[in-house]
Amino acid sequence: MDSSVHLDNVVMQFGDFTAVQQMDLLIQSGEFFSFLGPSGCGKTTILNMVSGFLEPTQGAVKIGGQDMRGVPANKRPTSMIFQNLALFPLMTVAENIEFGLEVRGVSKAERRKTSDRLLELVALEGSGNKKVLELSGGQKQRIAIARALAVEPQVLLLDEPLSALDLKLRQHMRTELKEIQRKTGITFIYITHDQGEALTMSDRVAVMSAGKLQQVDDPIALYQNPKTPFVASFVGENNGITGKVLESHAGEVVIDGGKLGRLAGRSDTALAVGSTATLFIRPESLHMGEQFEFVLPVTLDEVNFEGSYLTLNSLAENGQNLAVQLHANQYTPDMSAGYRLHLGFNARDAVVIAGEASDV
Repeated sequence: MDSSVHLDNVVMQFGDFTAVQQMDLLIQSGEFFSFLGPSGCGKTTILNMVSGFLEPTQGAVKIGGQDMRGVPANKRPTSMIFQNLALFPLMTVAENIEFGLEVRGVSKAERRKTSDRLLELVALEGSGNKKVLELSGGQKQRIAIARALAVEPQVLLLDEPLSALDLKLRQHMRTELKEIQRKTGITFIYITHDQGEALTMSDRVAVMSAGKLQQVDDPIALYQNPKTPFVASFVGENNGITGKVLESHAGEVVIDGGKLGRLAGRSDTALAVGSTATLFIRPESLHMGEQFEFVLPVTLDEVNFEGSYLTLNSLAENGQNLAVQLHANQYTPDMSAGYRLHLGFNARDAVVIAGEASDV
């Protein structure tokens, strides 16, 4: 069954405000697809257009190739899990799961068969007679998933469903969600502002800012090859050094780093000499020592111990702050504020993008 979702040149406006700028995006059938971005960037608006709670101002939402224009939310082949889960506290677990089926007139025996099957899928066998109030946060999350799956949607929509959970439980539920998606083969569309969630679970991620689609890519490509200053800055930690382009040739761009000298990094596109560009280098791609193509003298400002690694905040000669991530075993007692050291990197470990670091 085709459960693809095509946002066919959709635009969403509320009066003079454009919540979602023109977007043409195809989410493949059976894909775990995430929209990632800060609050107010248009993520939930997109989810509401797919679900039928909003009709796009322009364009069309197509599910399985069928235009959903005019099809109400309760008639679409979608199911949604809300941020607050919206479980019925006075119902049993089984009654919660079976609710949508009861509304559709499914027999009691068939409803119970479905709820038992789904409880097994979410690893909560035998919990059907429990009250929702007896469940932990993670168990409630899994019941919400089971209830959404009970009506056999083609597309499951998830609106930041893990945001209320503590860190360890969120990390556990990431694995659970991905496994459930793999077992069911249903198209998942996931909304989050948490890059860890998006990168861990998704087949592809769409990064959004101010209603605009910035980049769509698989998680590794998104992290290693950002296409805009916003994506480079928002997805993971990054150091951005802005300067004028001095040279641009096959796969590499050289910029004027001012007091930091000539610096170079990868680039998928040729940039005009004299134009403004930013070299982005990840904290883990900066290393202590002078045996690299480019070396930056810095002064330590702060050292943060984070278990298996250290995060160093340092000040470069141009006054710019640079974050560095090192293995914890590289720590020495003289690493304190005011300590001088050299940080190096190679061009292949940096990326140069047109525009300024502040263009986020």
